[in-house]
Amino acid sequence: MAGYLNQFAFGIYPYICLAVFVVGNVLRFDHGQYSWRSGSSQLLRRKQLVLGSVLFHVGILVIFFGHLVGLLTPIAIFDALGISHGAKQILAIVAGGLAGIMCLAGMLLLIHRRLFDVRIRKTSNFGDTSILLILFVQLSLGLSTIFVSLQHLDGHEMTKFMEWAQRILTFRGGAAELVAGVHPIFKAHLFLGLTIFLIFPFTRLVHMLSAPIWYLNRRGYQIVRTKRPGSRATVK
Repeated sequence: MAGYLNQFAFGIYPYICLAVFVVGNVLRFDHGQYSWRSGSSQLLRRKQLVLGSVLFHVGILVIFFGHLVGLLTPIAIFDALGISHGAKQILAIVAGGLAGIMCLAGMLLLIHRRLFDVRIRKTSNFGDTSILLILFVQLSLGLSTIFVSLQHLDGHEMTKFMEWAQRILTFRGGAAELVAGVHPIFKAHLFLGLTIFLIFPFTRLVHMLSAPIWYLNRRGYQIVRTKRPGSRATVK
């Protein structure tokens, strides 16, 4: 049973998540462009938002691109550059740890603001709060993996995740077997990360894929009201 669960979680589930991610984002952008936003509450409480947002976004960008480069760069390239697996793991621990702490600090400010400011809580929906909490759990799992990684600094475990990610994206078999024996905290971190891809198109996270130029070609009209009661105007 454990083998079947592992095969589903890390051999089949990744393709379900990626398929929903791609199709869901395309459909949402095509049919709901005015929902393609982060829903800022800056006017309600600016100071804490700015500090928390800067810490969170800088940290999350470093983590994201660190994972992207670290997982998808072929191992042969690191070998050709003379970067050992151990050195790569230490770099990942130090850089990822610092970025993770920065991101965690920002996230705690944003969560506190979202949950304990009465006005912001009333203007928040379930998705706004839940995605913050999911990211918090994912970040906590990621930081927790550092303590496990410190017990084996040869980088051997990291190469398993690199090979797993590259096999998934190139549709090669045997990916799930690579992570079958890793520490449970890595599996939890990996599974929740896949789940974030799954729910991504249905959350405010879609604004990560935006560029301002897209707003110039949004279809449809937005209804705005003038100060005179009972009158309204439509603008592009």
